[in-house]
Amino acid sequence: MSEEQITYDWKEIVDQLNHYLKIKTIPIGMKMFKRKEEMEAISKIRRPKSIHTTDQIVAQAARLGWTVGITAEDLVGAQCQAVIGLHPHNEEWLSGKDMSGVWFENDEDSSSHQHAMTVVPYGQYEAMAVSPLASNRLSKPDICLIYGTPGQMILFINGLQWKEYEKFDWSVVGESSCADSWGRALATGKPSLSLPCFAERRYGGVLDDEMLMALSPQDLVKALDGLAHLSRNGLRYPIPQYGIQMDVRAGLEVSYGKKD
Repeated sequence: MSEEQITYDWKEIVDQLNHYLKIKTIPIGMKMFKRKEEMEAISKIRRPKSIHTTDQIVAQAARLGWTVGITAEDLVGAQCQAVIGLHPHNEEWLSGKDMSGVWFENDEDSSSHQHAMTVVPYGQYEAMAVSPLASNRLSKPDICLIYGTPGQMILFINGLQWKEYEKFDWSVVGESSCADSWGRALATGKPSLSLPCFAERRYGGVLDDEMLMALSPQDLVKALDGLAHLSRNGLRYPIPQYGIQMDVRAGLEVSYGKKD
């Protein structure tokens, strides 16, 4: 069955995610639109009345439960716009000159950072929208965004690896690490884990203990299937503390012994 033919029960998916991982922040979807009018046609879409960062727009969905749509004009500048393909990746943007002496020692380091970012190609889209998955206002989002603690994230990754195992390699671009999460997932279609950066925490309300996973709807469903199998094997969140001075053999038999 092709992706276009798949119908997702988002309420059930979110219920399962909360059941297995006790997620505290609202799981959301993100979708790019070739035409602004397509974005504006979404039911109960909110449009910003002031200028924001993309981090703030994402947070309005993940923290407040809003469905929000934006174009390049709603975002504060080229850095936010470029990550989601709404600004050209031209010479000026690639220079990173505004970060020189602030985030990086010199112009060369700033430019190296810009070149290292994984971003959506420019010219394909006019708009973007985010919305809680359970609202079903984005019935087929391009990617899903899930915030969680490191403990929640490692079990989620274990779920992804249950079937058709894959070793995941992720990068850390540093500042503008939204390029490591939604930028990379939108551009490559691959699950993308990130350490949210200063701006995401300062402007997007990301908490100290939160990481961000961005991935396709089909990979989210795959992870949940894996989590169900792990749960049946007694591998669940929260992970119970065994004790740093206990005889470990009994515990290892439960966690790593072969199941019938």
